Amino acid sequence: MKVTIKEVTDKRLLKKFIKFPNKLYKGNRYYVPQFIASEFSTLSKEKNPAFEFCEARYWLAYNEDNAIVGRIAGIINNRYNQKTATKYVRFGWLDFVEDADVLRALFDTVENWAKANGAQYLHGPLGFSEFDASGILIEGFNELPTAYGKYNYPYYQSMVEQLGFEKEVDWVEYNIKVPDSVPEKYSKMADIIEERNQLHRLKFSSKRELLAYTDEIFQLLNREYSSIHGFAELTQGQIDDLKKQFVPLIQLKFISVVKNAQGEVVGFGICLPSLSKAIQKSKGRMFPFGFIYLIKALKYNDTLDTLLIAIHGDYKNKGVNALIFNDIGKAIIESGITNIETTRELEDNFMVQNLWNKLEYRQHKRARCYIKRLS
Repeated sequence: MKVTIKEVTDKRLLKKFIKFPNKLYKGNRYYVPQFIASEFSTLSKEKNPAFEFCEARYWLAYNEDNAIVGRIAGIINNRYNQKTATKYVRFGWLDFVEDADVLRALFDTVENWAKANGAQYLHGPLGFSEFDASGILIEGFNELPTAYGKYNYPYYQSMVEQLGFEKEVDWVEYNIKVPDSVPEKYSKMADIIEERNQLHRLKFSSKRELLAYTDEIFQLLNREYSSIHGFAELTQGQIDDLKKQFVPLIQLKFISVVKNAQGEVVGFGICLPSLSKAIQKSKGRMFPFGFIYLIKALKYNDTLDTLLIAIHGDYKNKGVNALIFNDIGKAIIESGITNIETTRELEDNFMVQNLWNKLEYRQHKRARCYIKRLS
């Protein structure tokens, strides 16, 4: 196929860049679109605080009939590169029709840009931050993604690998069946752990109360996620932006925050009712009816997505995870939730995975981050 690459240079082209996957996956029952307005904010230099330390360019691939057949983003996360002392360029927002010429043209473009910027490696799919969709799906093509995952066709894996990309890391996802009740011994154990370690589980009656702890929660996340692949410390601007995104969606009964005797936050867990089906119904638009689907999904749902968990290093072996699990577990059962979907976590994150080892679970999705050394 004859392919022409055009850089996204204005809002008109950016809109086409954002909406291309909706056309590519039209009719696919497992595809969950991104909210168009949210994607505009993420990809906009004026609205995304990550551009304080990131550079990015976006490209579209066209065929001979001037139809869009692919897209790709190139991102330089200077904060992450400084942390790792390595010159990486990330690729992300990768989508393409099943044609080797299209994919080659997209990667040639981003590789040339990476080399011009002195990059040693090209890796991805990765976004600006940990909160952007990452990875190419390589297992679980007949499973509904979480709202924070990303679906792609099976042909992505082999075609990317044919261009010389190799596995860097894998993320896995689990489905957990919710039991009928939390065994009494777990509740008693949680009480013992709390008393023995002088810990305190916070109860929130309003989101205003929660907001008083959000900065400290994100500071803990910055500290404990510092060694995670692809993670760069969140700036205050990013933290403020994430508050605006997530706090309106949070259901207080599905959040657990643990403090120590000094009043410091030493652990937290956040889950969210699944929004995947609601977003599918909305077709990626909040208005005129998309917000109604979201409100219903937040109130009436049988599936819960795990969102974030972090525990202070000094408390990881003191049962804080048991306190979090016990708190949220009770709310899950009382709310009639029957399934838990984990969001993507690194395949060697055994601390989190061990939370499910006494429950009925299955690992049903896997996504891969690829890397290629640049000559």
